Parts: sequence; structure tokens; C-alpha cells
Amino acid sequence: MKKLKSYSKRRNVKRSKEPPAKVASSRGNPSFVVQQHAARAMHYDFRLEIDGVLKSWAIPKGPSMNPRDRRLAVLTDDHPLSYKSFEGIIPKGEYGAGAVIVWDRGKYKNIKKNKSGAPITMKGAFKLGTIEVVLRGKKLKGAFALVRMSGKNWLLIKMKDDHANSRKNIVKSEPCSVKSGKKITEL
Repeated sequence: MKKLKSYSKRRNVKRSKEPPAKVASSRGNPSFVVQQHAARAMHYDFRLEIDGVLKSWAIPKGPSMNPRDRRLAVLTDDHPLSYKSFEGIIPKGEYGAGAVIVWDRGKYKNIKKNKSGAPITMKGAFKLGTIEVVLRGKKLKGAFALVRMSGKNWLLIKMKDDHANSRKNIVKSEPCSVKSGKKITEL
């Protein structure tokens, strides 16, 4: 529960209908989710399953498939694994009030290695401040890096691969939830 202490402290899950704080053991391939969140400011929450929780970053402009784009990703509270399917309205007066949709989700593979080529665990990569993963989502595909700049500020960067696309703005061209098919304005 210590991992989700901040999450628990800020929420009344009975009122908000968000999942309760519960650390779970990971099974199979780890998952990721990107939730569009119309809170005080519209943003996208990028979440990776790491060590029984969803490590979370708020991305103001949303993810990009263009390797030249460097997207600010601000580290936020860890969330329970069950949060990856949360879609709905967080009521006014609650932390993070506003609409949330599951913009993308899928599995990922850790590809981070040390200087000698040995794999680094996701927990280790997070501590080092450099995460490299291959996403297998409905919208986001291919290699991405998260690089810590300072404090809670990281950058989300699409790595060069066959899925990179410098011409398409994926958040504008694909606005609907992969769960409900709705746009965030339709909740």
C-alpha cells in the first residue's frame, strides 16, 4: 500500500468511481495505457506497468509518432493496475476532476540494456532515468524512450523505427477511445 499512498490520500474512490489503491502482482507481458484527461488542462496520462503499479506521467501535448518531437512528461502519482481500464467522469471537487477516456492501451516490451548489452529491469531503468520500450498498442506502436531531465520532468520521445511518422499528428487524427469508441467530449 505504501506505493499507492499518495493515490489513496487524494481520492474518495466511492465518490469518484476510480479503482481503489491496490498493488497487484504482474502477470505475463506488462501493459501500458494512455488516458486522455480533461482536468484543469487537457492532457494525456501515459502509464507503464512497473513493479505492481502503473508508473504515470502527464503529457500536456500527448504522445507523438515523430522522432523529432520531444514531449514533456511530468511524473505523477503511481496508480493501481486496475486503473488501466478506467474511463468516465471524475466529479467536481475530487482530485483530477474531469472526463477520462482510454485513448490507447496494449502491451510493451522493455528493451533497455546496460553498456555491456545486458538487460536492465524496468525498476532499474526508472531509477536510472532512462526507459526504453517497444509499445504494442492499437495506436502507439514501436520504440519509445522516456528520459528524465530534472526532478519530475521527463521527455517522451518516439525512437526511429518503421512505425515512426513525421507527417501524422496521432492525437488529432485518432481522438476516440479504444475502449468505448467515444471522444472525450462525448462522455
